[in-house]
Amino acid sequence: MSTQHNSVSEQMNVDTDIITLTRFILQEQQKEAPNATGELSLLLNSLQFAFKFIAHNIRRAELVNLIGISGTANSTGDVQKKLDVIGDEIFINAMKSSNNVKVLVSEEQEDLIVFEGGGRYAVCTDPIDGSSNIDAGVSVGTIFGIYRLKEDSHGSIKDVLRKGTEMVAAGYTMYGASAHLMLTTGQGVNGFTLDTQLGEFILTQPHLTIPKTRAIYSVNEGNSHYWAESAKQYIADLKKPQEDGKPYSARYIGSMVADIHRTILYGGIFAYPADSKLKNGKLRILYECFPMAMLMEQAGGAAINDKGERILDILPKGIHDKSGIWLGSKGEVDRYLTYLK
Repeated sequence: MSTQHNSVSEQMNVDTDIITLTRFILQEQQKEAPNATGELSLLLNSLQFAFKFIAHNIRRAELVNLIGISGTANSTGDVQKKLDVIGDEIFINAMKSSNNVKVLVSEEQEDLIVFEGGGRYAVCTDPIDGSSNIDAGVSVGTIFGIYRLKEDSHGSIKDVLRKGTEMVAAGYTMYGASAHLMLTTGQGVNGFTLDTQLGEFILTQPHLTIPKTRAIYSVNEGNSHYWAESAKQYIADLKKPQEDGKPYSARYIGSMVADIHRTILYGGIFAYPADSKLKNGKLRILYECFPMAMLMEQAGGAAINDKGERILDILPKGIHDKSGIWLGSKGEVDRYLTYLK
């Protein structure tokens, strides 16, 4: 009987054994940590609710007047879009109600938030990255990194001012034609797509790996006048014909999540260097650089700063500290390293 059912579903091209994010999380827990408390699994489920809620608001943003600026600025001086404020509130409420999060760092909040209760995790997030592009319909996203609290901690800044190597999970959700979630818990990278009819994230890209090399670079060349000479020379050389007679292709959207999503799927290198105007770079370490670096490394790529140092080995001194970053296919990052010698 079961064989007959399977053959019918196959003939109709209907997958009746889909792996949802919830199922995936529970299966991974059983496989990798059968004696775990399940707190991280519950936290990841709370996160997916936030992603669904944000995706819902982005889809209808123009219809309900959620585009445009809010008239305020965030913790680092960026003008806030209305969706920045909404996304931040969604994230705060989702993490608070999860009862598993003690500390939350958000790009939109000047100070960290410490929740009541016995949560054992700290979450760092940019609730809506790339929001300056939202009015033009460009894909934006949510970036997140998760730490387990230090032993005997009751929730403090020390729980997040740590190296990226101490994160227990990281990822992003990109809101475009579909909502795509990329997730790592330190056991590789898996991609999920939101099925809006089922209301579930479905595993669509298991065990994702980035190509070792790819002749694509992604960088805002409008800032090149202010770059270090090593960066200028590296990009200039990519524009010259390579061994195959073709130069590298330039692909730059201006939304970090969208640019990283393309890079992790197709390969190449993404960069946002520090320069003479922004000596410490523009991207924030805790909730932009660290999560993307962990994802990239878990997919087989690499992530470094302008000095060639591994991003995940940086020890931030403040929750909104910044860094220059180069990440992508390992072969492409290794090539950039030769320009620093």
